[in-house]
Amino acid sequence: MEPFARSWSALCAAVAELRDEDFTRPSGCTGWLVRDLVCHLVIDAQDVLITLATPAETEPTRDALSYWELAESPPTGDDPLDALIVRLAAAYEQPGLLKFHLDDVGSAARRAAGLADPDLRVGTKGQVLTAGDYLTAYVLESTLHHLDLIAHLPESTPPPADGLARSREMLEQLAGAAFPASFPDTDALLIGTGRRAPSAAERDGLGAVGTRLPLILG
Repeated sequence: MEPFARSWSALCAAVAELRDEDFTRPSGCTGWLVRDLVCHLVIDAQDVLITLATPAETEPTRDALSYWELAESPPTGDDPLDALIVRLAAAYEQPGLLKFHLDDVGSAARRAAGLADPDLRVGTKGQVLTAGDYLTAYVLESTLHHLDLIAHLPESTPPPADGLARSREMLEQLAGAAFPASFPDTDALLIGTGRRAPSAAERDGLGAVGTRLPLILG
């Protein structure tokens, strides 16, 4: 549970550090401002709470890796749910209200994760996982969204190193191949998920794994 707690806590702390004017800057998520992403994180926190409070009696159908489904194309921001997030975020009007809401439900999600039995089977998205696998999958979710949050805020605190390394490991397992050792973890994640296009030199260095990218996680 500790990797989740560290990555999630770091993400919530990064939001708490934002200035009001930062909320109107673009995020690393197509079509979303920073405020829209923070609103999405509120829903993420609610999802964690709901999932951990939804025990399942059947055997697990997914693990930390198979939890992720790969989409054929990247999001455009036009999906109805994505558009709903934009409207919800705008309804907050004041950035402080969004910060408060994320701190409230985000802290509850972190506490619930700390109290959960890693072997507890839980249900989410019509699937069954152990709580440990579910929270491990969320290390990748929170790390990528941390990078999205600070995409245009270079002075902001980056994700913790262990979360970056664990997320890279999971992405490599999903790709079925490792990124070049010369790639920093952040670049491997950004390029691997299509958040940044590789340079010509990086494309040459990717080799076989490059043919399998980007991995669009859904």
